[in-house]
Amino acid sequence: MVEINVTRRAALGAFGGFVVAPTFLLRNALAQPGGGIQVDVRPLLENAGEPTAAWVARTLPGAIAQAAAQRGGAVGPVTVRVDYVILGPNTGAGGPAGSSPDQIVGEAIVGGVARPVRAQTWYYPSASDQVMIEQSNHDRVSQLVQALAYWIVREV
Repeated sequence: MVEINVTRRAALGAFGGFVVAPTFLLRNALAQPGGGIQVDVRPLLENAGEPTAAWVARTLPGAIAQAAAQRGGAVGPVTVRVDYVILGPNTGAGGPAGSSPDQIVGEAIVGGVARPVRAQTWYYPSASDQVMIEQSNHDRVSQLVQALAYWIVREV
């Protein structure tokens, strides 16, 4: 009986480590501002979970910096809070040419002024996406991040 309890505790402890460690690491990574661009995905982590929150946290600062460079200037301090990533059906929907609408929603603080931000892209399903759902979703989130970065820089 003692062995079973120890084994259960060890299993629960190990499982808890897998659940807590990525969240702990992600939240600590978010506390590190980089290049005047800070991204808060804690609401997204609660609403969409992993890996979506990590994808946004990893790619949005670079996308904002790249959009600013393409616009011809540097971006001052920017704080972005991402609340939701909403992906339409993987099979397509009522959008143009059978596409699905994808959205990213949050708030950007630029120059001390908070503004709601939202970007939308269209997903056109393909047969290979049905087999590689995670890669497809990653690509869709990346497109949303690029669109959001464009709108944020436009407001600067």
